[in-house]
Amino acid sequence: MSSQPLAGRVAVVTGGTGGIGTAICKTLAQAAAAVAIGYNSASEKAEALLGELPGDGHMALRMPVTDSAALKDAIAAVDKRHSRLDLLVNSAGITRFVPHGDLDGLDDALISRILDVNVRGLIASVRAALPLMRRSGGGAIVNISSIAGVTAMGSNIVYCASKAAVDNLTKSLARALAPDIRVVSVSPGLVDTEFVRGLDQSWRDEQAGRTPLRRLAAPEEVARAVLAVGTSLTFMTGAILPVDGGRPLG
Repeated sequence: MSSQPLAGRVAVVTGGTGGIGTAICKTLAQAAAAVAIGYNSASEKAEALLGELPGDGHMALRMPVTDSAALKDAIAAVDKRHSRLDLLVNSAGITRFVPHGDLDGLDDALISRILDVNVRGLIASVRAALPLMRRSGGGAIVNISSIAGVTAMGSNIVYCASKAAVDNLTKSLARALAPDIRVVSVSPGLVDTEFVRGLDQSWRDEQAGRTPLRRLAAPEEVARAVLAVGTSLTFMTGAILPVDGGRPLG
C-alpha cells in the first residue's frame, strides 16, 4: 500500500483534541489526508495540534456535537476550503466514573449529557456531513465506540448504554447510507489516555490483567484501525471492529 493512502482526501474528526482523537488526527495526516480537527472548547489545544500535523490543508474547527448549527457551519468551512469530504470520524464523547451500583450518583444531568454527546451528537455530526460526503462521491464514517457497549462494563451504566447505541446506529446507518457511504464502529477496550491514567491505578492494573494481551490499548492502535477502515477494509460496513486485546475473553 502507498505510504500516502489518503492523498487528496479530506477527513473530519470530531473530538479531535481528546486522547484518541489526537492520535487519529496525526495518523490520518501521516497518511496524507487533509484533516479538520473538530473541537468543543479546547481551541488552544486544537491550534497546537494543528501545528504538529504533517502535510497541509489542515483546519481547526469548533464542532460542539450538541450544536447542529455549529456543525453545519464547520462542514461549510470544509466545503469552502476543500469542496469535498471523504472520511468522518465521530470521536467526540464524554463520561464520568460512577460505580454501576450507585444509581443516585448518576444524576439526571449527567445521564442527559452523556446521551446528548455520545448518541445525539453522533447523529447530528452525520447529518451535517452527509450532503458534502455525497457530493464527494461517498466515503466512510467511523464511529469510535467501546467494548463497554457489548460487555456492559465501563465507567458508568449510561456510558455503556450510549456505546451500545453507537453500535446499533452504526448498523442502521450502514444500511441506510449504502452503497456510497460505509459506516463502521471501531470499538476499543480500555485505552491508555490521560483520562484513564487519572483513574485508580489498581483498577487499571486489574483491567489490564484481565485482558489476554495484559495491557491497555495505545491511542495509536485505535487510530490505525480507523485508518484501515478508511483505506484498506473497503468491503466492510455495518461492522463492529474490536481493538480490545481480547478483553471479552478474560
